[in-house]
Amino acid sequence: MPFPATHPALERALEQHGYLEPTPVQAAVLTELDSRDLLVSAQTGSGKTVAFGLALARGLLGEAPHFGRAEAPLALVIAPTRELALQVARELEWLFAHTGARVTTCVGGMDPRAERRALQAGTHVVVGTPGRLRDHIERGALDLSALKVVVLDEADEMLDLGFREDLEEILDSTPADRRTLLFSATIAKEIATLARRYQKDAARIDTLRRDEAHGDIEYRAIRVAPGEIEHAVVNLLRYFESPGALVFCNTREAVRRLHSALRERGFSAVGLSGEMTQKERSDALQALRDGHARACVATDVAARGLDLPDLGLVIHAELPVNKAGLLHRSGRTGRAGKKGTSVLVVPYNKRRFAERLLDSASIDAGWSGPPLADEIRAKDQQRLLDDPILTQPASEEDLTLAKRILADKSPEEVAAALIRLHRQRLPEPEDLFDDVRETGQLIPSARPRGGTAYDPMSDKPRAPGPSHTPGTAGAEWFRMPIGRQNNADPKWLIPLICRLGHVTKKDIGQIRIFDRETKFEIIAETEARFRQAVKGSAEGDIRIEPAAAPPAADRPRGPRPPPGPRAGPHPGGPHAGGPKPHISPRPHAPRPPAGGKFKGKPKPRPA
Repeated sequence: MPFPATHPALERALEQHGYLEPTPVQAAVLTELDSRDLLVSAQTGSGKTVAFGLALARGLLGEAPHFGRAEAPLALVIAPTRELALQVARELEWLFAHTGARVTTCVGGMDPRAERRALQAGTHVVVGTPGRLRDHIERGALDLSALKVVVLDEADEMLDLGFREDLEEILDSTPADRRTLLFSATIAKEIATLARRYQKDAARIDTLRRDEAHGDIEYRAIRVAPGEIEHAVVNLLRYFESPGALVFCNTREAVRRLHSALRERGFSAVGLSGEMTQKERSDALQALRDGHARACVATDVAARGLDLPDLGLVIHAELPVNKAGLLHRSGRTGRAGKKGTSVLVVPYNKRRFAERLLDSASIDAGWSGPPLADEIRAKDQQRLLDDPILTQPASEEDLTLAKRILADKSPEEVAAALIRLHRQRLPEPEDLFDDVRETGQLIPSARPRGGTAYDPMSDKPRAPGPSHTPGTAGAEWFRMPIGRQNNADPKWLIPLICRLGHVTKKDIGQIRIFDRETKFEIIAETEARFRQAVKGSAEGDIRIEPAAAPPAADRPRGPRPPPGPRAGPHPGGPHAGGPKPHISPRPHAPRPPAGGKFKGKPKPRPA
């Protein structure tokens, strides 16, 4: 449906920016009475800024064609982060471009003296962050006496970031008869308390779809070996080739490590974390907006309030801790009617946690292995064939140069050169291990209870026999808390051991994989260096620590002889050469054959 009748100046601005019909939240806000408070819950990227911009204009302009002289502010918009506040200000500037409105920002990281001068010169709308707005109020630079409307944008995030006290002081400084519009992704208990205190007879608007995930986001979950998360992120960026991608990590250190790894492989990537200066942060965001960077690696806090252009892909390199984190991260894509993809990178040992996380958010994600190198190269070929450069009309200058090239080179040589140019700008995909047996269920195993021994040089199980018993001379044993239940496999365990311990394959002795842990040997020559390297280091929740050698009872054993009566006295045994003493029969639990059931009744063991 078309936009409801608003102000002629706003209608012109909407038409110029391609707004032909309102989003659900915009339509709901515009149908409410101009004087009523609003409590709105809506998804991020649903068009909230335009919605409250239209609501502001209807209350402030009325029938007047333009705003009057700028004096004390008439409207105040409070946002949780600097980036979100600046984004809101940009949206309101184009929306009010034909009304003569003056929009002023007051945010942390900017020159407060310049902001005070702008406030003294007069303004119609102030957009700011809680801390900076409170500072201007306490210094007497921000006069709220003429305020008619207050907007709290993403109020849930402001409370999460600890701005409750700042918000209360700001709202207590506003006129009692103001209109209050509160926007939040969720209406939790704290938000409801804030609304009851500062709103009067608020109309409740809920545009969230409670029974399904964000309709414009496709959720994918890929299983990876715990030591190959970084390689999986590389292949995901290469596979999807999105103009903009946001990669989430849980810590600053993880952001630094992954950002460096992507840059080293040739990706145009920036990093965002709390330790960055405001200038570094601004430069990184500008590179993303200008298209000079294609991927951003960030923590949850650093990415709050980001609205990046053409962000079609969100990668959870480390799983979010809860449902709210998953939805907030994923909500950075699939905005304003555009489609997006959210991919969870799930190590084998965290599959069940990921399933619970998705289930709590009512998200049905497609599970698969990571994109493999051959799949990515096949997509590269198709992308080259579909590239607009092959279909765009050539200029006369281009055709003249093409004829000169074809005079010396064959068409096949020219095409091969084009392919090489195309590949030069693409980082190489990584070779990944994908255990196709991994289904999320525990895999029944007929392996010996004591674990399976592997040869690290071939990654294959050793044949059972006496060679299992002695171990490597002088070697020391270590353990990892991951075993067969997590699909532990030497193909990815060995690279993980080498990476964490700064050793090579030849430094590893025997490897024994048990149900819940893996034990392995490190040869004597590198044991001290390995022990020092793994101290305090980890990959995800996998840590390596010293361990005792597996007891003889826990070692893999060869085939057991079938039970039955002895052929005769044991030579050299305690009863050799004499009659066998009588032993009272004892019930024995019959032993089924490996991987099967008993057939018929078990026969009692002879006494």
